[in-house]
Amino acid sequence: MHARVLPFAIAPIAILSLSACGGDVAQAPGEMLNQDPLSSQALHDPLMVDPDLAWSNEANAVLTFRDSHPLPLFEASDDATNRAREAARLELLENGQIPAVPVASAGPGNATLANMSDAAAMAEAVGAKSDCIGELDDDLMWSTALPATSSIMPHGMVQQAAGVDQGNCVVRVVRYLTPVGVEDALEYHFVKADRARFRMERFDAPEMQLRGERRDQALAVHVRAGPGGMTAVDVVHWRK
Repeated sequence: MHARVLPFAIAPIAILSLSACGGDVAQAPGEMLNQDPLSSQALHDPLMVDPDLAWSNEANAVLTFRDSHPLPLFEASDDATNRAREAARLELLENGQIPAVPVASAGPGNATLANMSDAAAMAEAVGAKSDCIGELDDDLMWSTALPATSSIMPHGMVQQAAGVDQGNCVVRVVRYLTPVGVEDALEYHFVKADRARFRMERFDAPEMQLRGERRDQALAVHVRAGPGGMTAVDVVHWRK
């Protein structure tokens, strides 16, 4: 049974300090990265790997699973939090200054998704196309088919995914965990959607959430405290 490492996976890159003809390298690796954004970005670029060797080193995998089974839960650590936050901010900064997340709108947003485990129920709760919900297919591979607007954060671990792509029925439902805090997750998803010209609105009750729309698409992002100090994120994206 082969392991799969999805395109989100981030593999470590060894940076070697080389010397030529007895000369010393004047800069430390960290200093060189700060001066070379291409090298810095390369640390977070997706890499293709041999699936037969994928399980030999998964320390920095964003999403890894065997035959559509999610990984066991793990607890957040300061190191994991910092690495995930830095990777997310690097990605956002590639397209300019990061805009501020808006203050919450008055009144409640959609119902909480915290106690829902069925993808169809989650899609229905946020207002996705009702005539498409019955066609949802549960498979973690749907998390790789999210549009860039709604992609999961770097170092996120997918727990559930479903989708459909049949004619006008195009829906994605993904639940994942991230070691960063709730506000960091909200910022990441808000900036991605805002830059894609979605009209975004934030709500803080009954749980933190973002709703976005543009002419042909809509999305909902729900964020809450998760197990083991992680943050749980639900993303539903659909074609109107």
